[in-house]
Amino acid sequence: MTSPDLTRANIDKVAELFPSVVTETLDAVGNPTRAIDFDALRQELSNHVVEGPVERYQLDWPGKREAEYAASAPIAKTLRPDMDASVEFESTKNLFIEGDNLEALKLLQESYLGKVKLIYIDPPYNTGRDFIYDDDFSSTRDEYLKRSGQADSEGSRLVALAETDGRYHSDWLSMMYPRLRLAKNLLTDDGVLFISIDDNEVDNLRKLATEVFGARNFVAQIIWQKVYAPKNSAQWFSEDHDYILIYARNKPAWTPNPLPRTAEQEARYKNPDGDPRGPWKAENMTARNPYSAGLYSITTPSGRVIDGPPRGTYWRISKSRFRELDADNRIWWGADGDNAPAVKRFISEVSAGRTPQTLWPYSEVGHTQDAKKTLLKYVPFRHTENVLNSVKPVELIQRILTLATNPTDEHIVLDFFSGSGTTAHAVLAQNALDGGNRRFIAVQVHEPLSAPEPDFDSILGMSLKRIENVGAELSGQINPPDVGYRLLRVDTTSMADVAMTPDKYEQGALAGLTSSTKADRTGDDLLFQVLLDWGLPLDVKLSEERWGDHTVHVVDEGALIACFDTIVDGNLVRAIAERTPLRAVFRDSAFASDADRINAEQVFRELSPATELKAL
Repeated sequence: MTSPDLTRANIDKVAELFPSVVTETLDAVGNPTRAIDFDALRQELSNHVVEGPVERYQLDWPGKREAEYAASAPIAKTLRPDMDASVEFESTKNLFIEGDNLEALKLLQESYLGKVKLIYIDPPYNTGRDFIYDDDFSSTRDEYLKRSGQADSEGSRLVALAETDGRYHSDWLSMMYPRLRLAKNLLTDDGVLFISIDDNEVDNLRKLATEVFGARNFVAQIIWQKVYAPKNSAQWFSEDHDYILIYARNKPAWTPNPLPRTAEQEARYKNPDGDPRGPWKAENMTARNPYSAGLYSITTPSGRVIDGPPRGTYWRISKSRFRELDADNRIWWGADGDNAPAVKRFISEVSAGRTPQTLWPYSEVGHTQDAKKTLLKYVPFRHTENVLNSVKPVELIQRILTLATNPTDEHIVLDFFSGSGTTAHAVLAQNALDGGNRRFIAVQVHEPLSAPEPDFDSILGMSLKRIENVGAELSGQINPPDVGYRLLRVDTTSMADVAMTPDKYEQGALAGLTSSTKADRTGDDLLFQVLLDWGLPLDVKLSEERWGDHTVHVVDEGALIACFDTIVDGNLVRAIAERTPLRAVFRDSAFASDADRINAEQVFRELSPATELKAL
């Protein structure tokens, strides 16, 4: 009925570390439940507990406790597929999810726990003009919308955050905190998070991310030159850069890939002496660090004696090593043999790439005007007010993909503030460039445009149109990448709420409670409910088959077989059991009687005892 209860998961982790602190208590309705004895835990931790008014180093703000609760509270939601709006639904590995990204992250917890290699997000910058999510789980959605005055036909949860608001920074931190907590769970052990941000919240965001990921997992703070010309209208300084914060899930396990050498770097390697080992460049043989074996005289081929390295420096290699290199023609003395010695460094023997730096100029990764032009190229806007001004260049995200993913490892890239779809675009473009098989998960809340376009009326619709056109362009290649996507929408659970206390039941209502699923849900809806419940990836290969009069869903070539017809018979049950799937699913109400349900279980025990059988 709900997404995972992360508080219970945390209790399990504490119990694994300190079994003696686990106890039982009664919940709100009087049922026994497992709990943690904090007095016992305090005793286990002895003098390492800080509580009360004792000063400590911490990040705090009004609303932090509510934000912590928002990260752990389960939700009764699911993901419903939109087959018509998807592209190559049955085979694609890419996902678009429309809905609140906090809810989407909760729903992804089991299916993608520890499976995402890279997360890139471009959250609201909190400039006084941005919109943030107003999360409230202490009341129902309708109550929240009514109380906050946000109720509208679209059920929007976006609110403006003005600089005059007394909770200007606090509300932004409360919005980001639970999302970062949930995002961390999805990263692989060698996964990494990149976050774009500007000066308004970079200090707070770095402290917040440090609290979630730990100070030891901070990797770098990139400066991206986002504009190619200064803004003469600036009151004080032209803001020419943004930041990208990088945090690893486990820093010792993650190392950025080297970047390709630039044409300028390649040009430094020459071969003036025709060395058969190929191009090389001369490297200075002196260094300032003291080296006892680095003080000796050298005689050049021309006969000139060099008494030693320049004053205050040392030869970087010992005399014996120098003789070895000279004998191997790895010392360059100049064209006339009279220069001070330099070591020849052959391009064939050095790393194929360059170490990434923390300064990214627009000449390498693009600027905001490039990004806007790219968006206009792939999205046919009729109303100029719909053109986003805060989009990122595709080249910028491709730089991140180069550093954090490998072409052939089927790495998953997640962007839960996906906006116009730049990250999805970059994944397709990079796969087309290097033959990679990366896949993306893009999450975007339903945000209507101020003036609906002929082909789309929301930010998500804009990104779908963009990826559709990018895909059409790339499909013309000899080996095109996967340019399809499955569109899923966050919605209420597909399971009917039939659990009530005895005094709430009425005789006339019992007939409507025989089915545990909602009447408006299709077989595809129920299939994705099952995928989420079982923690299966949402990009698994799907096919729909007709077995006689029945529609059967086959997942991952038989790993799961499901039939959600309203009536099933023994022949169908036996046919599915004979396929020996790992899992099989039916509607509970599809069995004519309890005896039929029991018979189905017996059939699977006989023909496929390893199958996990479930009835919704």
